[in-house]
Amino acid sequence: MSIAEQILYEDNHLIALNKLPGQIVQGDKTGDTPLVEEIKAFLKMRDNKPGNVFCGVIHRLDRPVSGVVIFAKTSKALSRMTSLVLHRQFQKTYLAVVKNRPPFEEGHLEDYLFRVEKSNKSFVTSDPEKPGAKLAVLDYRLKAVSSGGYHLLEVDLHTGRHHQIRCQLANMGCPIKGDLKYGASRSNPDGSISLHSYRLVFEHPVRHEQVTITAPSPWTYFNTEL
Repeated sequence: MSIAEQILYEDNHLIALNKLPGQIVQGDKTGDTPLVEEIKAFLKMRDNKPGNVFCGVIHRLDRPVSGVVIFAKTSKALSRMTSLVLHRQFQKTYLAVVKNRPPFEEGHLEDYLFRVEKSNKSFVTSDPEKPGAKLAVLDYRLKAVSSGGYHLLEVDLHTGRHHQIRCQLANMGCPIKGDLKYGASRSNPDGSISLHSYRLVFEHPVRHEQVTITAPSPWTYFNTEL
């Protein structure tokens, strides 16, 4: 799929894409071309821009995760959007597919997480004073159940910790489908995990109006809600 086909929203200040599993937002040790560089090349060619093209990373999604990710096309927009993220005025909603039914149809999770760099994995600790521990907060709702026994959860993310949704849902007994790192029984054939950035809601950094960007669910086997 081309960059043009992935665009969900664009104006003079921002561009949002429906990220595919396997794409990386920003460069890493693999050396694979990240989305931010692909967008620069796309804008340069499409708009016939001379010189360098600005594209700033506002937030990130893990490589195996799909869905809405937004970039800044100007330094002014990047600064203001980064401030919204920092002050938790950037509402992020995800969809997650899990095998095990959650203990409640709606829930509020607050856990302290710490990251182990060597394994690139986060863990829940009962000790908030543990070095590196950070509070992680989310709300979830059970939205649908498939005929194959999978459960679709809608997750509102209130903090942005490393692997937060993956770690907290697994700690609740509901590892995400395909997420072997956090306890799923098997991987997805395409290497993805069944976690999707579904919706972003924020105040536009220049026009100061509410913007909602949605990437529809990729899972067609959930055709009815509870």
